[in-house]
Amino acid sequence: MNIKILTPEFVVFEGEVSSVLLPGKNGDFHIMKDHAAIVASLIGGKVRIFTNQIDESSAMHFTRENEKESVFSFVVKSGVIEFNNNKGIILAE
Repeated sequence: MNIKILTPEFVVFEGEVSSVLLPGKNGDFHIMKDHAAIVASLIGGKVRIFTNQIDESSAMHFTRENEKESVFSFVVKSGVIEFNNNKGIILAE
């Protein structure tokens, strides 16, 4: 599935991921391939992407959380996600 993370200043990440774990208003939620369409608000916390690789231009914005599973995190203050047809866009602050 393809995820794009945008802030008002720059594109944080764009690429293929296995899944993404997000900080939602009612708790963290995990979106995986073939997930139902969703639009949800995000609260402050970490957006975690599960992917095998991350390009160098995006790597400076992420912290590697788990060496074995290739989990990378990006801290957000708030935001919104729209996910449909294995494509997601995260607008974050």
